[in-house]
Amino acid sequence: MINLFEAIHPSRRSPICIYALHLVELTGRTSAMLVVQTAGQIQSDNITSAFKNFEQHTGGVSIQPLTVISPYPTMHEDICNLAEDKHVAFIILPFHKQLTVDGAMEVTNPAFRILNQNVLANAPCSVGILVDKDDREALSYARRIVEHPGTILTIIRFVPGQQAFHSSIDLDGTNGQGSVTVITENERARRLDDELLNDFKSANLNNGRVVYEEKVVNNGEETLAAIRSIRNIHDLYIVGRAQYMDSPLTAGLNDWSECPELGTIGDILASPDFALPVSVLVVQQYVGESTQVEELITPNSPSRQKDILSILNVHHRSLRQGKLGNSQKKGFDKS
Repeated sequence: MINLFEAIHPSRRSPICIYALHLVELTGRTSAMLVVQTAGQIQSDNITSAFKNFEQHTGGVSIQPLTVISPYPTMHEDICNLAEDKHVAFIILPFHKQLTVDGAMEVTNPAFRILNQNVLANAPCSVGILVDKDDREALSYARRIVEHPGTILTIIRFVPGQQAFHSSIDLDGTNGQGSVTVITENERARRLDDELLNDFKSANLNNGRVVYEEKVVNNGEETLAAIRSIRNIHDLYIVGRAQYMDSPLTAGLNDWSECPELGTIGDILASPDFALPVSVLVVQQYVGESTQVEELITPNSPSRQKDILSILNVHHRSLRQGKLGNSQKKGFDKS
């Protein structure tokens, strides 16, 4: 995850603030707690120690380690409340599976999958799920990553062919208002995609580290084949998690989806069948009042600090009342 933050290329001109959130399951209490970690505790925690080391050696980065102690069913409320209180622009969650030495994906904590789903449904900002091994929001994130001089970025856009166009017309099965609505929404989304892509390509016209490709596909089978044809030269895939929109380009793929919270393409990339030793970041854009995609991640406004809430991991043990140590405790009562 630290490599991901390094790729964002923070600087004093475009700084980021990371709230490194450590989640601990709580039993035996009725209210959750937010714990601000002390210097001694930070040194004893390898994960937060790595984050603090990253802060010391990187300009433009501020890291605040926090611990949330709450039961799993309401843990997402604490994450979302903290994100709203701190005006966080982006939440990064770890996937509930990890790559094993034999290349399989193993579930590390089943409760974390439900937690991710609840955060996706209730987050006050954009959300990313990082698998360690919405397309416009993913592009916005990639736009910042490409500022790192050691990054080579390849953008692949799936373009619907004629068969896919006819399929989208027939989705509703009628010639009434429903069909017109589908076409109108698709055209609106296409225009937004075109605007952002054209702006991105213009800004990187003479940048040899940026490659843009278009793949014409008509259905889910062709989309899957196109994904499998991508060469194994990448370290990180960034994909959007489309919400509330069916596409003929992914028709039939959802029927085999194992983790719908990753979206159709994200689920394919994270599956053992894909068999590529790469990390995947699945991004869901927050859709709310006055949402501006460019303001969420891209550094167009030098004076604005980008706040990121990073969920480190969930303890595999429960923490009961009276075992909090000498931390500074702040009330986080949900009653």
